[in-house]
Amino acid sequence: QIELTEIPAPTFQESARAQYMARKFRELGLKHVRLDEAGNVLGEKPGKSSNVVAVTAHLDTVVPPGVPIQVQRNNGRFCAPGISDNGAGLAALLGIVATLQKSGIATDLSLLFLANVGEEGEGDLHGMRHFFSRREMCQRTAAVFVLDGSAIDHVTVAGLGSRRFLVEIAGPGGHSWSDFGRVNPIQALSSAIAELGRISLPSEPRTSWNVGMIHGGTAVNSIPQSAWMKVDIRSISAEEIERLSRTLEAAVRAAVEKETKRASGGLETKIVSLGDRPVAELPESARILQVVREVDQHLGIRSKMERSSTDANIPLSLGIEAIATGGGGLSGDAHTLNEWYDPRGRELGLKRLLLAIFLTAGLLEEAGD
Repeated sequence: QIELTEIPAPTFQESARAQYMARKFRELGLKHVRLDEAGNVLGEKPGKSSNVVAVTAHLDTVVPPGVPIQVQRNNGRFCAPGISDNGAGLAALLGIVATLQKSGIATDLSLLFLANVGEEGEGDLHGMRHFFSRREMCQRTAAVFVLDGSAIDHVTVAGLGSRRFLVEIAGPGGHSWSDFGRVNPIQALSSAIAELGRISLPSEPRTSWNVGMIHGGTAVNSIPQSAWMKVDIRSISAEEIERLSRTLEAAVRAAVEKETKRASGGLETKIVSLGDRPVAELPESARILQVVREVDQHLGIRSKMERSSTDANIPLSLGIEAIATGGGGLSGDAHTLNEWYDPRGRELGLKRLLLAIFLTAGLLEEAGD
């Protein structure tokens, strides 16, 4: 976990960590180890059937390019950005493979292990999207276990939907004194944000919007030539996401029209989609859900079934049974430079995952010692 965490893997730059995982897959004896066109790493443990249970963990982290990562140990905790998200998930993936190979246990369904790219932020789940872009893979996959972080008391059984947009407004710019009266992209953008703030959102279905980034201008005495913002829209309802997306577009158009009436000159507007994660649900009758509940009851784990935005969104949206959960251990301060991981409890997390995978894939025999 320490070794792989210290390999930089910003979203869209996961290749070094992917090569590490591919080497580990081969060393552990998985078959058909390869990297696909997206950069995902795949390896298989063949079963009696060619249909598969997929076990996945994302390679990428939110750590920006160029930030050095060195794991520090402090009072039993391992501290570094990405040590849990998703160092813990990737370490659990390798731990499961190692245990399966050592045990010699055979399964009815084949097991496919996937270290995928592009889960975080603007990666928009593109690694998982690519994996399921082939009809043959959709037809072969019976269930998906997504390993994300460490927590075993939370199980994602529904996908939180989201859309993300880049909104850019551009104009002629100018000097704040001699060109006063020209259109100002920042003022138009600010007007659009203010209009969004007046929108009434329903308490149910739960819905949110957020302007997470904003930028514009080059100097205090210049009328900016451009300004942009990044907007995140989330809901448990696909209809609400669509409604808010249209509302955003209308707010931007109205703000630009208002600014061009107030001042001289024209403004150009560009709204670009940065991500679209589907709303998805796991049926209450799903076999994978029953298995996880049975295993948790057997092990005395009290887990909470919840909705979140994870790689599981993609298979769930395709009607494929999937859950996301942690690999075990304790962690905190995710997505910060102070992120930490404590391995206490990892054994229980791995035992839980192994039992759930065995029950889902179906055991044939035990051939190991």
